[in-house]
Amino acid sequence: MDVTVERVAWSHPDAERLRAAQRRELDARYGSDDHEPGVIPSADDVPVFLVARDGGGHAVVCGGLRPLHPEVLGSDVAEIKRMYAAPSARGTGAAVALLRALETEARQLGIRSLVLETGTAQPDAVRFYQREGYVPIPLFGHYVGSDLSLCFEKVLGA
Repeated sequence: MDVTVERVAWSHPDAERLRAAQRRELDARYGSDDHEPGVIPSADDVPVFLVARDGGGHAVVCGGLRPLHPEVLGSDVAEIKRMYAAPSARGTGAAVALLRALETEARQLGIRSLVLETGTAQPDAVRFYQREGYVPIPLFGHYVGSDLSLCFEKVLGA
């Protein structure tokens, strides 16, 4: 799939549409109760948000970076937030392109390590991140004690 990745505002209509689709999918997997521990991501704490577009210009993947407070894991660590691929884009390379772009953005911001949380009912996401070099780590921050959370990290090279 021919893919382009662009930085957009958190409030961009394509970003909002993809995050809403993610929420519907997570609600179907986990129930509609609030299944995300911690602070809900927003434009205030996710300064980088990217959208991948297919060859027709349709937004099919999204994801952002939220720098973590130094007391959580260090001052040079960011969390990947709201990474989502529309079902039509899965297996096409679009999610890999967006993840690589997030890693590039992180390096440019001086981030040395990316962490993320995904859920126990998302084996597809677990396989994706592990295939892309993310390794399991202990639960961190608001995820500590969650029975539904799995956390991963990738140390970024130069």
